[in-house]
Amino acid sequence: MVFNYLKKVDWVIIVSALLLVAFGLLSIYSSSLSSGDFLNFEKQIIFLGIGIFLMFLVSFFDYRILRNDPYLILLFYFFSLLFLAGLFYFAPEIRGVKSWYKLGPFSFDPIELTKLVLIILLAKYFSMRHIEMYRIRHILLSGIYVALPSVLIFFQPDLGSVLILIALWVGVLLISGIKIRHFLILCLAGLLLFALSWSFLLRDYQKDRILSFVSPQMEPLGAGWSQIQAKIAVGAGGIFGQGLGQGSQTQYGFLSEPQTDFIFASIAEEFGMLGVLILFFLFLILIWRIIKIGIASQTNFPRLFASGLAIILVAQIFINIGMNLGFLPIIGISLPLVSYGGSGLIMTLIGLAILENIKVNS
Repeated sequence: MVFNYLKKVDWVIIVSALLLVAFGLLSIYSSSLSSGDFLNFEKQIIFLGIGIFLMFLVSFFDYRILRNDPYLILLFYFFSLLFLAGLFYFAPEIRGVKSWYKLGPFSFDPIELTKLVLIILLAKYFSMRHIEMYRIRHILLSGIYVALPSVLIFFQPDLGSVLILIALWVGVLLISGIKIRHFLILCLAGLLLFALSWSFLLRDYQKDRILSFVSPQMEPLGAGWSQIQAKIAVGAGGIFGQGLGQGSQTQYGFLSEPQTDFIFASIAEEFGMLGVLILFFLFLILIWRIIKIGIASQTNFPRLFASGLAIILVAQIFINIGMNLGFLPIIGISLPLVSYGGSGLIMTLIGLAILENIKVNS
């Protein structure tokens, strides 16, 4: 039985995902050389071990349990909201943000759990109402499901993760067959909400990040510093890079957060254009195989789940690389499977395990 199951698994997804993680580990190790502190590197290896174990475990659960039991999905959704709300009371404040529960030397980010739960919830919701997408109430109700965690995340504050959830919602709406008229209304509502947020909700540092994106030279030693240094690191890599542990921006501390937000710039500096092309190739292979499983699915739930997972990954990849290259503002989005972070790594691997289960049982 296990042998037959393993024969049906999409090994291209597993291998490409693990190669991306290995790429990230190599970069995390390199950026730790100058300080001699390899704690994050060691923790990421532990996270990988936990992720692989859970990936293996989840892949043997029949995904149809999720598809057929809406109450189980709502229970997961309730717990994700509870975890998000609990951050305001139990999470330590780090750089003005409450986003992680501290568990000894480790941290747990419930936003990553929320992303996965929302993929499942939206896939279930729209798979049941696919032929009724012309009704505005389904758009509004699904929007409420996304709005509740988004509000909790916004006030942590974490604007970047809110944008990822909105991208997921809009992407699944488009795939589900939303009317063009309704989509244009949503776009106008989004512009109005942004204008109101700028005036009444966004904090000064969030506005500074957006303004520094428009003109990084406006505050080169403040909000624009990270973006300027990231551009320098990317440009300094050339074709073959400066070599492992040899990147000046990465090793001398000019590049802020080289293991999380700006790991792409660190990779570009030390591994060059060749390393970047390998990174892009692995991401393209991974996304293509996810979409392929979705297209091959016979029912709407697995198709929408695969689409949602692909949307989340593409949105994070696009925003993170855009931040590093300077054509998007810095909003704290990590590079999936590559950046340091246990919650994101583990939840992504669990999402891929559910996808593998869909392929095997389709």
